[in-house]
Amino acid sequence: MKEFSESKLEILLDTALKPARYTGGEMNAVIKPFDQADVSFAFCFPDSYEVGMSHLGIKILYHIINKQPWALCERVYMPWPDMADALRRENLSLFSIESRTPIRKFDILGFTLQYEMCYTNILEVLDLSDIPLHSCDRTQDDPIVMAGGPCAYNPEPLAPFIDVFQIGDGEEMMLDAIDCVRKCKAEGKSRLDTLRALAGIEGIYVPAFYEAAYHEDGTLKSFTPIDQAASPIVRKRIVKDLDKADYPDSFIVPYTEAIQDRSVLEIMRGCTKGCRFCQAGMLYRPVRERSLETLLKQADQLVNSTGYEEISLSSLSSGDYSQLTELCCELTQRYADKKVSLSLPSMRLDSVVKQSLEELQKVRKAGLTLAPEAGTQRLRDVINKGVTEDDLVRAVTDAFQSGWSTVKLYFMIGLPTETDEDLAGIGHVAKTVMNCYFTVPKGMRARGLRVTASASTFVPKPFTPFQWQPQDTLPQIREKQAKLKDILYAIKGVNFNWHDPELSMLEACFARGDRRMADVLEAAWKNGCRMDGWTEFFNYEGWTKAFADCNVDPAFYANRQRGEDELLPWDFIDAGVTRAFLWREWQRAQRAEVTPDCRKGCQGCGLQRFEGVCRK
Repeated sequence: MKEFSESKLEILLDTALKPARYTGGEMNAVIKPFDQADVSFAFCFPDSYEVGMSHLGIKILYHIINKQPWALCERVYMPWPDMADALRRENLSLFSIESRTPIRKFDILGFTLQYEMCYTNILEVLDLSDIPLHSCDRTQDDPIVMAGGPCAYNPEPLAPFIDVFQIGDGEEMMLDAIDCVRKCKAEGKSRLDTLRALAGIEGIYVPAFYEAAYHEDGTLKSFTPIDQAASPIVRKRIVKDLDKADYPDSFIVPYTEAIQDRSVLEIMRGCTKGCRFCQAGMLYRPVRERSLETLLKQADQLVNSTGYEEISLSSLSSGDYSQLTELCCELTQRYADKKVSLSLPSMRLDSVVKQSLEELQKVRKAGLTLAPEAGTQRLRDVINKGVTEDDLVRAVTDAFQSGWSTVKLYFMIGLPTETDEDLAGIGHVAKTVMNCYFTVPKGMRARGLRVTASASTFVPKPFTPFQWQPQDTLPQIREKQAKLKDILYAIKGVNFNWHDPELSMLEACFARGDRRMADVLEAAWKNGCRMDGWTEFFNYEGWTKAFADCNVDPAFYANRQRGEDELLPWDFIDAGVTRAFLWREWQRAQRAEVTPDCRKGCQGCGLQRFEGVCRK
């Protein structure tokens, strides 16, 4: 059993890189007496403090849990490797930020699953906390280990390590779950009976209550409940009215710089454009907007409580918010004296943005980010992006006329049906953007044109029309990246960024993996893999050895075409959109047919089955 020593920790903090990651005491942090809470929750973002402090979901749930007089929520992050090694060397247990309480003393340890390449960090946190890695090895004295977030929609690669998964929006489900643990604790129920009680909550999945069987070819044969508490189908939870959903009136302000050092207003949730590669667009349906009145009230509270000089208007596609111009105008006028600027981190090319851009630039301009995704109209139609080159020209010209000179363009390579012509089209798009800048008279445009093209690699994701499609092999990805480098480097003034293909391959393995990927994950962690999302720590050799030692072929998960009738590891989850709709969208993709936004007419995705969700 690991110890916890305040004096030893203080010595470690003196030598740690960025000790502010661990000291706590930040403005707006919630401090409650630990021993007076009926139930205690340690909320872990399995990445560094700087990344975790930027995540809106934890801010919302931290606020909601601590708002309950009977509950306590404290934070924990993945320690930077120097601190993780020091904790092991000194035999110290990982601790919470607020009270420095060892994590194993909490009733619940909750992880948010935002990115597959943080999975080794989950095992690292469990080990540093002296909590058994496997759910089956935990006792009454160990925390209930929960997890939620977008990656929970395929929970199987983490199934042996997580006691309880939450599927869907967390605002209501989280309170249901921790209240259930509270009542079971008060009644002295066993760990098994507590898990059974949790399994009865809509949106809760307890993997120990299910069993998977496989065909000789390795594909999934069956997935069956083995406990009467388990439901054959786990249905996601949906918050129907964002105006009624709780939202923080203050954010914790860190002493060290976070990745996103600003206030965040979630102006809407969901997207109905139907991009066929986009998991978030399918998972977070339907679209729900916050009213202008609610957003202005929340903005006032955050500006007054944080001192941040920037407000980010957050959603999957901020430009689609129906009152965007009115919101930008009002916020700009309110905070002009305080020099508080606005940013739109996610903008569609077909959004009506000109007036909004003009309002945004009145205080301070950041770079503008646009996502054409593909280089040709044919491929944009395949992925149902629903934008044209005319949309691109209009959007960037509006931006340049409004004072912008820095533009980031996001593309994806390896998309289904992609050709060399589509790759060449990315260069054409970059040239078009640059030409738009020079069509603006010198007196109207800002100096210092900078265009950056970033190309990520397509990763097939569950609950998308492309979930059956293979990812390109590593040699194919490298060949396409080399071609694209030649194309873009030949364009003076364009910078090019790309993703590590090995990392994208691993992401695909976990995105579409089953329970057998858990063995690979554990083996890789034992090989020293951690912080995989950080280039300086990515240990591909450790992963290669893990696959070999577990006799698992990564191509089976990443590069294999799935059949229409194949049972998929996540098929037991009802995410709203139906399998029939997704397959129909894949058929339309092969014909390069565009499916309209469902707000212009129902497309029959399946959400109509959820009462009170879709509003015509």
